[in-house]
Amino acid sequence: MPFGENILNEETGFGTNDFAENPEPRVPCILVLDVSSSMAGAPIQQLNDGLICYKDELSADTLASKRVEVSIITFGSEVKTPVPFTTADGFYPPVLEANGMTYMGQAINQAIDSLEVRKQEYKNAGISYYRPWIFLITDGAPNDPEWEAAAGRAVAGDKAKSFSMFCVGVEGADFGTLQKFSPREPLKLKGLRFRDLFLWLSSSQQSVSRSTPGDEVPLDNPTTPDGWASIV
Repeated sequence: MPFGENILNEETGFGTNDFAENPEPRVPCILVLDVSSSMAGAPIQQLNDGLICYKDELSADTLASKRVEVSIITFGSEVKTPVPFTTADGFYPPVLEANGMTYMGQAINQAIDSLEVRKQEYKNAGISYYRPWIFLITDGAPNDPEWEAAAGRAVAGDKAKSFSMFCVGVEGADFGTLQKFSPREPLKLKGLRFRDLFLWLSSSQQSVSRSTPGDEVPLDNPTTPDGWASIV
């Protein structure tokens, strides 16, 4: 499945989230982030720095700051939502700390459920939205019992064009398992280039936010020799 496939669905407190004040179509993205104990040290620090860069880049784009909505779901031994859906101009990255297990399946289920709720809110308010993104970043493998069912939901949702599912593995990730979460090949982060990853994500979402509804938006390939990712 190609990068850049975005469809505007006409189904239809932080930042300009009031739909009456900001009726712009939305580009929703859920970041599902691994904060298990294996991420301690440099990985979690670089992830935190990358989130700050992501916020700065999105906020600097006037249109994207009104259209891109971000939510963060973290998973260790617990699944939490430190950032509910908010427009980019009101997105304040949390300081993530690493500990615990890797309840990835539970996190993906929560992300899909949260997305369905948000889409219903758009519909109730008459707000259009581009196809949402779920962006999973992990350095391990799931060890919760529901992960296989969650992986099936993720693949089915992507194939049904309910959302686009992206998986990024940090060094140590189980890429064979990650393949089960998306029709797309999982990407391997080169080193700890979280900053470059989030620069790419911000740039991609800015492009989507400026596109004409229904257009396919070509995104830069992150697996070029100079890119932040490789294919395993």
